[in-house]
Amino acid sequence: MRRHLALLGLPLLVLAGCAAPGADPAGPPAADPSGPSVSGPDHRWEAFGQRATEVADAWRPGPAWRSGYVPLDDATVLVGDPGFTDETKQAFLNGWYRDQIDLPAARPADGTIRFPEGTLRVPLVSAAEAYAQMDQGDPPPCDGRPMAPAPRPEGGPTVEPGPDGPVATRAASPCVPLTVTGAKLGTASVRTSRGEATVPAWLFTVEGLRVPVARLAVAPSAVGAAPEGTAPSRPMDDGFVGALDLRAVTGNRLDYRVGTGACDGEPTPLVLERDDVVVLGGAVVRSTGPCTMQLVMKPVSVTLKAPLGDRTVLDVAGGTPLVVRR
Repeated sequence: MRRHLALLGLPLLVLAGCAAPGADPAGPPAADPSGPSVSGPDHRWEAFGQRATEVADAWRPGPAWRSGYVPLDDATVLVGDPGFTDETKQAFLNGWYRDQIDLPAARPADGTIRFPEGTLRVPLVSAAEAYAQMDQGDPPPCDGRPMAPAPRPEGGPTVEPGPDGPVATRAASPCVPLTVTGAKLGTASVRTSRGEATVPAWLFTVEGLRVPVARLAVAPSAVGAAPEGTAPSRPMDDGFVGALDLRAVTGNRLDYRVGTGACDGEPTPLVLERDDVVVLGGAVVRSTGPCTMQLVMKPVSVTLKAPLGDRTVLDVAGGTPLVVRR
């Protein structure tokens, strides 16, 4: 379901989104897909619009934002559909790897980052360094996996673990990491402060995955950090929440997560769209009863008037640029 709403007096402000069923009942009414979007003044969202405008006006990144390399994506990315199983997806998200090859420790020659407008020469890391950055350690033990193959009775068939297998073989054993069987230098597409860029990357062949896992190969000395951003000094109005990260950017659709209370209602996504920046947040109906104190990350999405392009996406709470976290 798509929602559109323009605030009176706030330029290029669009409140749009695809929220989960049961979204905030105080949100704008749904538009007829065959007709024009619903628009008009709605004072419920004025506080968001005012704060988002201040955040957008205060955005003043340094010169490196448009001249250097500032990635806005994870340094470990996929270059296609990996065909995950539940196990391999868990291993990828947690950075569990084991290598079955000798990884080159020599650094290659400088590489080239290709932006929509212009290029940049940068030093690169070796395959061994890239693997060390990508590998986040060993998986913890998990119940239900055989520790070792079941003993084979002398003269009889091998009995696999199961209802008829020996109980001792069902003890806890480590979950499965991803096995790296090859590495070569290539490229990967990454969101940066200068738009979608083609960046040198080490492509690791992983057993059981259809596509390589790419680790960006740019040396840390050439990687710029995103500025903190500037937030209004006053606290955010109750009932509004900030954006935590981006989950995906597809043309003019942004999938992101907001942080809500454990007992809050489902969030309504809110966005301020301008020519240079996009500011994201959400609205929730707060619980009036007792509730545990914890942050819950909930996914929402918005559809912009135009593809995001090289525009910066900011969090309405802190004014911080949002990075894609997969």
